[in-house]
Amino acid sequence: MKSFLERIERGVLLGDGAMGTQLYERGVYINRNYDDLNLSDPHIVKAVHRDYMQAGAMVIETNTFGANSIKLGKHGVADKAYEINKAGAEIARRCADEGANVLVAGSIGPLGKPVTPIGKISDDEAMNAFSEQARGLNDGGVDLFILETFLDLHEILLAIHAVRSSSDKPIVAMMTIDHTGMTVYGRSPAQIAGALASEPVEVIGLNCSTGPQTILDAIVQMREVTDKPLAAFANAGEPKMVDGRIIYLSTPEYFAEYTKRLIQNGVRFIGGCCGTGPSHIKSMASAIRALQPRDVMLGDDATVDIAVETGEGIENVDVTLAPRAERSNLGKLLDQGVFPVSCELHPPRSPEIGRILRQVKMLDAAGINVVNIPDGPRASARMSPMALAHLIMSQTGMDTILHYTCRDRNILGMQSDLLGAEALGINNILAVTGDPPKLGDYPMATAVFDVDAIGLLRIASHLNQSRDLAGNPIPRPTTFFLGAGFNPGAIDMKLEVSRLHEKIEAGAEYILTQPVFDQEKLVASLEMTGKLDVPIFVGILPLASLRNAEFFHYEVPGMDVPDAIRARMKEASAKGREEAAAEGVAIAQEALLSVLEHVQGAYIMPPFGRVELAIETVSVLRGRPSLQEVEVKVGNGDNPLKG
Repeated sequence: MKSFLERIERGVLLGDGAMGTQLYERGVYINRNYDDLNLSDPHIVKAVHRDYMQAGAMVIETNTFGANSIKLGKHGVADKAYEINKAGAEIARRCADEGANVLVAGSIGPLGKPVTPIGKISDDEAMNAFSEQARGLNDGGVDLFILETFLDLHEILLAIHAVRSSSDKPIVAMMTIDHTGMTVYGRSPAQIAGALASEPVEVIGLNCSTGPQTILDAIVQMREVTDKPLAAFANAGEPKMVDGRIIYLSTPEYFAEYTKRLIQNGVRFIGGCCGTGPSHIKSMASAIRALQPRDVMLGDDATVDIAVETGEGIENVDVTLAPRAERSNLGKLLDQGVFPVSCELHPPRSPEIGRILRQVKMLDAAGINVVNIPDGPRASARMSPMALAHLIMSQTGMDTILHYTCRDRNILGMQSDLLGAEALGINNILAVTGDPPKLGDYPMATAVFDVDAIGLLRIASHLNQSRDLAGNPIPRPTTFFLGAGFNPGAIDMKLEVSRLHEKIEAGAEYILTQPVFDQEKLVASLEMTGKLDVPIFVGILPLASLRNAEFFHYEVPGMDVPDAIRARMKEASAKGREEAAAEGVAIAQEALLSVLEHVQGAYIMPPFGRVELAIETVSVLRGRPSLQEVEVKVGNGDNPLKG
């Protein structure tokens, strides 16, 4: 089993939720000493551990948060501190050993009374209490220690040194803040990070007291001052008293959303604190799977060593990624210095593809190099994009870019589909996370999201290097030319740029942007990315009407149609349908020409399948025919724009 530090380096690790909340839910009243249950009723503690493991927790914490001699003294069992901690560790150890790759963390909380210089407990007394806990936990078999919910920086520093004097196992040090984003003694997240980062601990972070939103804001501040791995264990919001019971109101779904945000802002170890339970951890596990594949990660090198069966047994061979020109016609065009242009065509809502094939013929005559085929756009039910891509390629010879989303398949289905795409000769794959079903026609549909686009890129890159998801060799590698998306209009551009670099590291070899209406914003976003070694295809969407512009601006997340553009479309729309479409094309042409020096290709997205708008848009590029010339070339009888 890989160690805690090895697993933190590989990806995100999920902890469990609250122990005290779960014991309370099971009828253990708050006036009892929860830590002593390790001796008096270990079965109820085991039940909590097992529920969290079943929910997906990969690290379970011992039931020892308050098991120091000072707190235990209130219940007359101070002399049992070592015994209680050792028993707590042994209970968790036995449960963890029932699972697969589950780690045990020894939980140590504050003493419950102020330590000098602000309190009556001396530094020596504090050190002795923490050391006693650490020895019991270490002897009970923990894999790491979690120091959590500390209010006072001085006290947690004492705890760190006490634990380190008793064990060399990893330490996670977490303090707690209130709704102001500060500790009760006025320490900011940046000050916490600065102080803890210089101590002999492996992970630092925040837990308890507040909900995930406040924790997220504070984590962002901590990330700015340290490169150490960060941990976040938020409460399920603020507690409420309902019918005599303490209730936390943050839902598992809410926690799942903030899990993604916390991970995207640098958190590597995440779980729940007060008010969270197995349902929260289960939702968090799903959120983590949407951001990274589990146990299918591949290194960044283009060449890997694999073992294959030969007549003489097993030997290591090198599998080197073939040049893009050998894997894809699109890659060949890029190598030849061509400025490729792609047009998006949505799969039909029926098996009929005659109109699609006629549109492809028009696009081919217009010099369009490749057709983009979205996968269930806006979470709608349409023909399989893979089937359509194969039919287009086999019946017209047009190259395709197959969009492939993570929404509808688990990682086994993804591998099957990708191997099928390879067999059909579909080489250009665009990895897309996908719109959630609630945005589409079937909000009751179940979303999978085992991985997101970054995880999908890693899976496909794995196949390109002749390995399946489990790391087993396959007879020959796939030959995918892998792409990914980028949104120049994202609200959090720092995060968007960070994810772009992660996509490239995961295997993306070309980038398609979201539609751009504000050229200055596109240029500024590309400057933020730094010098990229992969080609960028600028997304261009020729608007058809004012209503079309307002829909994209107000109802499509991540898209921004500037006021000036909407004003132009309003004026043109007042004159008629054709005038509005012509103005939309003019705007699209201006956008395309203004960014040519910054991009290596164009990705045209005509609304409502109106390919004539795409043809007119790219006609401004040198050597591209006009719509009228295309119509003459293909003949009006085959023109889907007529009749």
